[in-house]
Amino acid sequence: MATTTSCSLLLSTLFLHHSPPSPQLSNSSSFFNLSPSLSSPPTSISLYPIRSKRYFRIFSSKLPLNDNSGDDDALLLTPFSAVKPFFLLCTSVALSFSLFAASPAVESASAFVVSTPRKLQTDELATVRLFQENTPSVVYITNLAVRQDAFTLDVLEVPQGSGSGFVWDKQGHIVTNYHVIRGASDLRVTLADQSTFDAKVVGFDQDKDVAVLRIDAPKDKLRPIPVGVSADLLVGQKVFAIGNPFGLDHTLTTGVISGLRREISSAATGRPIQDVIQTDAAINPGNSGGPLLDSSGTLIGINTAIYSPSGASSGVGFSIPVDTVGGIVDQLVRFGKVTRPILGIKFAPDQSVEQLGVSGVLVLDAPPSGPAGKAGLQSTKRDGYGRLVLGDIITSVNGTKVSNGSDLYRILDQCKVGDEVTVEVLRGDHKEKISVTLEPKPDES
Repeated sequence: MATTTSCSLLLSTLFLHHSPPSPQLSNSSSFFNLSPSLSSPPTSISLYPIRSKRYFRIFSSKLPLNDNSGDDDALLLTPFSAVKPFFLLCTSVALSFSLFAASPAVESASAFVVSTPRKLQTDELATVRLFQENTPSVVYITNLAVRQDAFTLDVLEVPQGSGSGFVWDKQGHIVTNYHVIRGASDLRVTLADQSTFDAKVVGFDQDKDVAVLRIDAPKDKLRPIPVGVSADLLVGQKVFAIGNPFGLDHTLTTGVISGLRREISSAATGRPIQDVIQTDAAINPGNSGGPLLDSSGTLIGINTAIYSPSGASSGVGFSIPVDTVGGIVDQLVRFGKVTRPILGIKFAPDQSVEQLGVSGVLVLDAPPSGPAGKAGLQSTKRDGYGRLVLGDIITSVNGTKVSNGSDLYRILDQCKVGDEVTVEVLRGDHKEKISVTLEPKPDES
């Protein structure tokens, strides 16, 4: 604004103070006079210098001309000095005022101009789209326990924990961790639209820390999560965790797969879970049971645990692979339980066996009603003098070496109910081979 106004004022000053020398024309009557006596104002006036001559041309269709010589060029030429300074002053002031008045309007108009929104990068757009598309599949689970008031003796339902889960199918099945629902008298599931439903337990697998719930919700509110595979995962690929940490609304954390084929222990039974995915995506309390997704938005695991002495995220989180989860969920939905084969024994901690200087699994108890007891495996016991008599030490199953309890579980996970396996044991100072028929795991309450 200031620049435009200054230019107009400078132009006005030049018009007023610059008076070029008047040319000498032969006919002085060829100049017409601009005076207030004009019968009508000019309709169009244009002032501009003529090249090589300091003259200005004035065009007017209504100005009376006083020249009768018929010389059009002479009639349309007038020196600058012949124009009234008052006319130029008025013109300059009017021009300056119009520019000054228009500037605030321009500035006020520019204040309402909306700037172009920031453009996101391709990977950012992909992350935003992934979160928006998969959030409706993630749910919030509240674990309620019955408590009796010490003073009034009233029975109340008190929230004792919470976690995450995700919609498995249109029938209302919700998948989560077993430790999220453990000890609950009632369960409530909150969907992404904040609608809440009472949930019933369909079944659970304590050994793999997986549970399936069911809610009676309209099908249009249920959006099953896309299920992928975990067998072809690679260290370094991007992963995304969605959940409700600390009871907050849906939260997204990102990271990469930092390790594969890890092994952790079940929080309920201590039984090892093999082929676990390790990730540096932040997993905090409340994320348990939530989905771990790959860059295409498909399920590759269930967030289940973190490694941290303080209980907060330390950059080392673990997820149960979807290939393991899929088979468990199918059995729970169909039968309400997992028919996993067992030997039917209780064995000593690995540290105790190491102190004996041997490698294998020491049988502490083999109930006669169990598969191992029926086959003749011997338990650890005391003799008539109170001395400890060690039971059988399992050294291999079907020719595969067994060094500890994890090896035994890993072999059994590859077997089916009804399979007959050859168990090699160290009994005293000699080895024996015993055939055992695997039986299903008893029902759990």
